Amino acid sequence: MQRFAPAKINLFLRVLRKRADGYHDIFSLIQKISLYDELTFLPRPKGIELKCPNVNLPTNEDNLVFHAAQSIFAYCNYPSGIEITLNKKIPIAAGLGGGSSDAATTLMALNDLCSFGLKKNELMKLGAKLGADVPFFIFGNTAFARGTGNKLKACKNFPKLYFVLINPQFPLSTKTVYENLNLRLTRQKINYSIPRFFALGDVTRELHNDLEDFSLKLHPELGNLKQMLLHHGALGALMTGSGPTVFGIFSDEKSAKKAQIAIDKELSGKCAVFFARSI
Repeated sequence: MQRFAPAKINLFLRVLRKRADGYHDIFSLIQKISLYDELTFLPRPKGIELKCPNVNLPTNEDNLVFHAAQSIFAYCNYPSGIEITLNKKIPIAAGLGGGSSDAATTLMALNDLCSFGLKKNELMKLGAKLGADVPFFIFGNTAFARGTGNKLKACKNFPKLYFVLINPQFPLSTKTVYENLNLRLTRQKINYSIPRFFALGDVTRELHNDLEDFSLKLHPELGNLKQMLLHHGALGALMTGSGPTVFGIFSDEKSAKKAQIAIDKELSGKCAVFFARSI
């Protein structure tokens, strides 16, 4: 069985407060995009074997894919095993949720392959124990996320979007970025309004990321990459998640692909440049 694990971007991300447990409450609009990792699942008599060809990733419990397989097998008391091959296409530690998507895809694939019959909410609960973004990848394609990212509400009738993404090919630690946010510890309820999205202009107007300021101070070149996207016709540009990937939104597929080719040529291999659609 082969499955594709999509990346995500945050169209806006507001960090509302630091909680007593050390986590942060957020409010975000998350969108799946057409940039995928590929996972292949092959039943075996016993044990979990994970292969990650051509990439330096752990193949034991330190990998979310391995951990996801362990979790669902333990939950369902499954006696047999699985061989999983993970082909990475999504940049690592890039703010694109690749590891979380791989874990979510593993839970859903094994649920089908092994006929566990778990409902979506059960898979999401298992996923929440693996990572904050994992439930989103099980939930749907476009969603508002609250809490630590575990409270999700579908965003319906969302306009089709076209993106160019630039990844500078260095990692940026989510932990480091969050630790440098200047937030006060509070238990007070925070009020916010859910934006409405009917057209492309509604999306570009709401682009915002509370994590961006610190990441750009740490790596000023990210600001240059945003300006490059705007120069090549993006209607808006933003860093996704805790970075360092930045993306631009384009009015149509043709202009996005044209910009992707031009930016890729201009950067001459210094960064990875991708075209993607919303899914």
